[in-house]
Amino acid sequence: MPRRRAQSALSLWTRAGGGTVDRLGPCFGVVPCGARRCAARVIGAAVALWLALPVGAEPFRLANFHTQLSRDGPGLLLRDILRGEDRAIAASIAVIAAARADVVVLQDIDYDARAAALDALAAALAQAGAPYPHRLALRPNTGWPTGVDVDGDGRSHRARDAHGYGLFNGQGGMAILSRHPIGPVRDFSRFLWADLPGSAAPGVLSPEALAVLRLATVAAWDVAIETPHGRFHILTLHAGPPVFDGPEDRNGFRNADELRFWQLYLDGWSPEGPPFDADRFALMGTLNVDPDRGQGRRVGLRALLDHPRLQDPVPRRPGGGTETADWAEPAPGDLRVDYILPAAGLEVRGAGVLWPEDALLMGVSPQEAAEASDHRLVWVDLAF
Repeated sequence: MPRRRAQSALSLWTRAGGGTVDRLGPCFGVVPCGARRCAARVIGAAVALWLALPVGAEPFRLANFHTQLSRDGPGLLLRDILRGEDRAIAASIAVIAAARADVVVLQDIDYDARAAALDALAAALAQAGAPYPHRLALRPNTGWPTGVDVDGDGRSHRARDAHGYGLFNGQGGMAILSRHPIGPVRDFSRFLWADLPGSAAPGVLSPEALAVLRLATVAAWDVAIETPHGRFHILTLHAGPPVFDGPEDRNGFRNADELRFWQLYLDGWSPEGPPFDADRFALMGTLNVDPDRGQGRRVGLRALLDHPRLQDPVPRRPGGGTETADWAEPAPGDLRVDYILPAAGLEVRGAGVLWPEDALLMGVSPQEAAEASDHRLVWVDLAF
């Protein structure tokens, strides 16, 4: 029996009246507090309870982690992973491995056409005891030239003139790590901002930019995960920050529309192909807007948080806060910008932000979490 399943069975046994469990050894031996029963009887009760559980009773864990696995040039991330000397990469591996998630969505990880950097990261994770045999990385919009002057500075081939900010093609992209096979993928990353119903683009873009600029700053995917208990959809994005522009608030409007895209998708609209009709899914990613503080047009975020097809489990830090980004005080300050919003009909069994404060959390130290990224990994456990 896998260790994780045995621990789940033992937890159920203790809740059923078996007493607290004081130790779980490498061979699943236990010492129950307050009862003089042999270890064999304890394990027998645990196994019996586990076998009585319905299929799929073990939680399905999702994790979202905005990393800092981006470099200033192509190939540099792969170099740093293979060297094995970068403290931030080592910390990122520790954080991802500690989460023990079934599916992990990563932001701010450099893309390359052969997924060499992602494969190298997966190999390092496997060595750390967290194998992810199934992976996805598609070319993002970051660093992809538009050929026009998007920001109005008179030049057309700088980082801010790309479809998404980037010094080179693929800088700071997205990736998915999965323990389960990846099924069909719908990639909406090339969808034009101007084509979104009710788009704000005409009010903030030049005619030249309006004709070519894509909506997704980084990427927008609908990814099917083929779990043992059925297909599960990951709806994911990394929305651009609603700052770094001028009084026209171009990035603020774009961020709001990137989020509104998914509201419309859940409502039955589709940019191409059939409408989305799955019941088992989660919308997750870096949305880059806090519900209450900081900059941004919160109308797009609020439409998702209040959407009847979604629920917000509000993952929290050990101290009770909901922030996911450790940014400079007083401005912008710590904000909640990373989200996992499961389908409303799913049972949420747990949720949290992997933000150790005064002690180890899931085996991760405060220093490791800070070295890995200025964002913190968010996780949600589901039953389906």
